[in-house]
Amino acid sequence: MTALTAAAPGAPVVELDLAELRRDPYPAYARLRREAPLAWVPSVGRHLLTRYHDIVRAEKLPEVFSSREEGSLLLRVTGPNMLREDDPAHRRLRTAAEPPVRPRQVRDLWARGFEENAGRLLDELAPRGTADLIRDFAEPFVAANLALVLGLRNASAADIGAWSQAMMDGNSNYADDPDVWLRAANATGAVDAAVAEMAEIVRREPDGSVISSMVHAPEPLELAEIQNNIKVIIGGGVNEPRDLFGVGALALLRRPELLARVQQDPAAWRRVFEEAARWISPIGMYPRQLVQDFEIAGTTLPAGSRVALVIASGNRDESVFERAEEFDIDRPHQPHLAFGGGPHFCMGAWIARHEVTANAWPQLFGRLKGLRLDDDCRLDGWVFRGLTSLNVTWQAA
Repeated sequence: MTALTAAAPGAPVVELDLAELRRDPYPAYARLRREAPLAWVPSVGRHLLTRYHDIVRAEKLPEVFSSREEGSLLLRVTGPNMLREDDPAHRRLRTAAEPPVRPRQVRDLWARGFEENAGRLLDELAPRGTADLIRDFAEPFVAANLALVLGLRNASAADIGAWSQAMMDGNSNYADDPDVWLRAANATGAVDAAVAEMAEIVRREPDGSVISSMVHAPEPLELAEIQNNIKVIIGGGVNEPRDLFGVGALALLRRPELLARVQQDPAAWRRVFEEAARWISPIGMYPRQLVQDFEIAGTTLPAGSRVALVIASGNRDESVFERAEEFDIDRPHQPHLAFGGGPHFCMGAWIARHEVTANAWPQLFGRLKGLRLDDDCRLDGWVFRGLTSLNVTWQAA
């Protein structure tokens, strides 16, 4: 299936500046939803699909909207992997990797380690009275958790965080920056070496980790398959929970009355998490390629058309979410799109929910008294979006 690199006949062409999208994509998304819900964007080299119901429709049709996109940036960075496969190949890879991240396993195998990782970081931070919560807490916390779940005992949290950022930069390198490709290649080489070492160890001594699960699956994976899929998991497994932590923490710090309410009702942490995921989706879009002619959003796309499902836009669709630009944990329930849908629903969603809502937020806000924002915070990115920093102060212990 050859990818088409031009607008479909009849599709509007909309010029979007990538630098402006990185600063704030939401005004452009609102305009596209109103005027061109399916539009060819030359700077991205694909059609952007921006309305909620159109995105949901596409997600439910993997036999039409294929994950096997020719020229995928993710494939260039990691090699063949489950995110860029369709069933049955996708199912085989996911079945091998998924058992350690199911809800019961999260509770029974990993919850205690998550709690200890958060406590250790807060022990180090508490006497300081000031920190960047993204750099000093959220990223090392989720990276340490990820190393535990994956079984990368030979990698530090700093290693995991650096590898993730380099690979995710590559996955969004639509500007084709050669320095970005070089950093991504260095990171993937380091991941390959670490995974190869641990795969050999768990082959002899299974430990319940994701690597161990893939090695000992009913249909065991080849080493290259394990390495490529661990690279994919490291990318999303750091940036999604880290950025959801940051967005939710920012919303709570800006509204002390909401923070006080949530602290009195621990069940509300989950509502903060889901609203943060909707409000500023950590993964803003993902690509698909059509395997047959198909009509959507008023345009017939020919086979081979490249499409971006812009879930960040769908999560701000005013026809679905009233006052969509506002952060509101009391809004009527409507499923958000932040973890995708269909067979590619995010495998790590339960990990992210638990580590953020049961550990990161409750322990942080319970431990650091008088926590307040130190200065303005900046969000960055459109393919992946999150806070670049979250500087705070508190009463030093």
